[in-house]
Amino acid sequence: MRARELRRVSPDAERTLWQRLRDRRLGGFKFRRQHPVGRCFADFACIEAGLIVELDGGQHFEPEAAGGDARRTAELHRLGFEVLRFTDRQALVETQAVLQVVLDWMQRIHPHPNPLPQAGEGAEDPHFSPLSQAGEGVIPSKDET
Repeated sequence: MRARELRRVSPDAERTLWQRLRDRRLGGFKFRRQHPVGRCFADFACIEAGLIVELDGGQHFEPEAAGGDARRTAELHRLGFEVLRFTDRQALVETQAVLQVVLDWMQRIHPHPNPLPQAGEGAEDPHFSPLSQAGEGVIPSKDET
């Protein structure tokens, strides 16, 4: 119930980033939003990679809040997660840069075990071979043999 309420009242920065992380849109990795981890709710969590992405609004820069964030990060580390923190401003204004940092971390630390095949020229042709040039490597159909 708490996670649902957090998702319902999420700030603009969180909604903006979620639109880019949901449905495996970032490198094929599955992220969850406001996912419970220990006693915390992670803004975004990729369980299989052990990554949590946190967005911090202005209140996080107060001394008391900064101490709380440090304790929270330490607890998440003890539970086996790495934490990447960004400001709400970064998520709103530098969205692509934030996503690139997350994707770089994911690909460097935890490459996707089953990346989706790349679509592109020849992807729909069952006889297409990326090694073929001028017809070489093309498997003839039964009527051609």
